[in-house]
Amino acid sequence: MPQHVAIILDGNGRWARARGLPRNMGHVEGAKTVEKICEEAYRMGIQYLTVYAFSTENWTRPREEVDALMKLLRNYMKTCLKTAEKNRMCVRVLGEKSRLDQDIRIRIQELEDATRHNDGLRFQIAINYGGRDEIVRAVRRMGQDIQKGALVPQNINEQLINEYLDTHGIPEPDLLIRTCNEQRISNFLLWQLAYTEFYFTPVAWPDFNKEELVKAVEAYNQRDRRYGRISEADA
Repeated sequence: MPQHVAIILDGNGRWARARGLPRNMGHVEGAKTVEKICEEAYRMGIQYLTVYAFSTENWTRPREEVDALMKLLRNYMKTCLKTAEKNRMCVRVLGEKSRLDQDIRIRIQELEDATRHNDGLRFQIAINYGGRDEIVRAVRRMGQDIQKGALVPQNINEQLINEYLDTHGIPEPDLLIRTCNEQRISNFLLWQLAYTEFYFTPVAWPDFNKEELVKAVEAYNQRDRRYGRISEADA
């Protein structure tokens, strides 16, 4: 069983359009799927689950859709808190939170504080997140620490860089799933996906379920993973 699974939640809008529904209904159904997959992942033995909910590029979508997504996010924070209390889920939000409205930032902080010591699934939600933005913010913080004398450039290595990323303390994903048959990573966890196995499925996110998650894990288990090392047979 992969320890850490990351998912790019794709296809909400296309799912709604195929049914003659407003795009926002796709996002609503997609949020419900997140709740279900959190429960199924933990039952299967997955310890960490990270989902790409809202990227830094999503702000360029039509204002009406962005406003609807923010409303959905507000409601989801309440639902997620209830789910976390029931399932002992530890929730953490990745991304640049300063652009979010104050009430959303407050709810995020409340959610993280309330679930910090839970011992169930470690659930990360990427909101206003971009892999390049994360690295830029990390480099800026490192530069500030160098200016203050708290960091010596010669001591910078991969382990230290990890400590400055949003995902510090979280193991790198073993498996990345992207739904709706798109085959790109779209600026998601650029540093962390160096040795991650990718799995693409044509299933739109609102239709993704336990059976689809099992398929992804089975495909992962059939692969020969060497994590960048050359085996004796290839040497």
